[in-house]
Amino acid sequence: MKKIDEKCINTVRLLSADAVQKANSGHPGMPMGAATMAFALWTGHMNYDPSDPEWIARDRFVLSCGHGSMLLYSMLYLTGYDLTLEDIKNFRQLDSKTPGHPEYHLTPGVETTTGPLGQGFANGVGFAIAQKYLSARYNKPDFEILDYKIYAIVSDGDLMEGISSEAASLAGHLKLGNLICLYDDNHISIEGNTEITFTEDTAKRFEAFGWQVIIVSDGNDHDKISEAIRLAESETGKPSIIKVRTHIAFGSPNKADTAAAHGSPLGEEELKLTKINLGFDPDKSFYVPDEALEVYRAAGDRGKNKKKEWDKLFSNYKQKYPDESKELLSLLKGEFKNGWEKAFPVFKAEDGQTATRAASGKTLNAIAEFFPQMIGGSADLEPSNDTFLKKYTDFQPGSYDGRNLHFGVREHAMGAALNGITLTHPMIAYGGTFLIFSEYMRAPIRLAAIMGIRPVYVFTHDSIALGEDGTTHQPVEQLISLRSIPNLTVIRPADANETSQAWKTALEIKTGPVALILTRQKLPVIDQTKFAPAENLGKGAYVLSDCKGDPSLIIIATGSEVHLALEVQTELEKEKIFSRVISMPSWELFEKQSDEYKEKILSAKIRNRVSIEAGSPLGWRKYTGDNGLIIGINEYGKSAPAEILMKEYGFDKDIIKEKIKNSFHF
Repeated sequence: MKKIDEKCINTVRLLSADAVQKANSGHPGMPMGAATMAFALWTGHMNYDPSDPEWIARDRFVLSCGHGSMLLYSMLYLTGYDLTLEDIKNFRQLDSKTPGHPEYHLTPGVETTTGPLGQGFANGVGFAIAQKYLSARYNKPDFEILDYKIYAIVSDGDLMEGISSEAASLAGHLKLGNLICLYDDNHISIEGNTEITFTEDTAKRFEAFGWQVIIVSDGNDHDKISEAIRLAESETGKPSIIKVRTHIAFGSPNKADTAAAHGSPLGEEELKLTKINLGFDPDKSFYVPDEALEVYRAAGDRGKNKKKEWDKLFSNYKQKYPDESKELLSLLKGEFKNGWEKAFPVFKAEDGQTATRAASGKTLNAIAEFFPQMIGGSADLEPSNDTFLKKYTDFQPGSYDGRNLHFGVREHAMGAALNGITLTHPMIAYGGTFLIFSEYMRAPIRLAAIMGIRPVYVFTHDSIALGEDGTTHQPVEQLISLRSIPNLTVIRPADANETSQAWKTALEIKTGPVALILTRQKLPVIDQTKFAPAENLGKGAYVLSDCKGDPSLIIIATGSEVHLALEVQTELEKEKIFSRVISMPSWELFEKQSDEYKEKILSAKIRNRVSIEAGSPLGWRKYTGDNGLIIGINEYGKSAPAEILMKEYGFDKDIIKEKIKNSFHF
């Protein structure tokens, strides 16, 4: 290895160790052990422009083991991104640009928020899917405008998490040759040497998944690592993983190859010994040799030149392919195709009953031509989720322009892959499964909410009314569980028209994920000539049916129970008890409305209130008030036909009418 290369690598090691030491918090060992891999990637292989972190044709880098964040921050600062040495010194401090784990939108150059292990690995698969789709749609002969790759550094912990197996299996099947993972094989986890838990042959495992596996025995051999990356880049028919035997906290005389360097600072004395061992002044902190900085900045400048070359290529592309370039540029601005607002279907009451999952499928197919950037699919439940775009092919090897994704029975990986796709501008991604299996997707849903990105989840079979599949498949606590996630918009439409409007609203939301909660069972289409139109859905709640004069009761319902609320309203009216029915498809959207609107819908003067929802009653007190009646489910379901179950659990107009009369003494 050249001396200057060694100095550059050691600069990263000590910059990382200094930052962790100053913060008295963090993980110095991983950046110190993986520094040679990062140096090889960022100075010899990746294309990026530090002055334009959003350049669409840049290579993507994912640090899946986010606890090693100082490795990424060091590379970003050294290569010239909008990150200063002062930012490095503020590592893990309040409101700094260098938080404990990399956070998207906070630090320029960070492609995705990582921390929960395995998520970044699976994000990388999503990034790779998106690149394949975009390149298939927009690349032309002699104009490979989107010919970029996805690089990731992953850890033992990432590969232990089950999500990595799901994602690796999917990537292997799809032959994602644009995905290259460097495996930081340092043999150490928090509890000690990985031999206590992780003794499988990872090379054979990934070979079985259909990956190219390359082994580098010395994590400090820059030339071998670079050669391995070149070999991976030349393999276009399958993803590659480079297993690199590294040493955690390399350079530390007493803590290298120990768990002590995993989640704690080296300590002042050990840090000084490490600096001496690596040929640096022990009394200097955050020291970046000029000659090392020059090497890194030169790499950044080469990236800027690559961007200039690409600009020329794209300029010529625009002249030769004006339609494609116009579409791409428009989509990158976040614009939708003309006429998209009118594409959403309108359903009529006389058309008959329609399950909201079916209405969702019809809506997707009606709008697909207006959203060429939208791809999605299901976790092997497409016939049940109705997520298939009938006019388009499957996304498969050899047909990467297909818009129908098949994730297989892999909800964990699907959720994280959706994030990777969505993080690739201008893509819109959706994925479907049963509501009960949203539990498998909690981590990626939460990360999407943290990042403020907008994948759309199509969660069907939304209550005990799915029927005979019984207890294990019938969601009870899932609705309130999803509603508890900050920045996630949950929409449970009442009928086909609300479902159509739910999709419109979902596509208009730009700041967080959206979960559509849909029925298996067929529901009547609410007659919009008699009741308030479904276009009000965007407000989260609206008066669907009011009474003449002043109501003495407000009935609030969501989803399939809205129809039940209308039946109850009719029954009560027969006994001169007049009520107002509120359809409340989304708590989150309703909470964004003005106080005046909220008062208009839920008048404080009307204290008799009842909520009806076939799910956990938690949270409804906010809308019913302390003296209100909450009709929900506080136990698990049973196996039986839907109509029998609903009555068994009290979701029946006569049962509810009597409960209302008894509760409010009508």
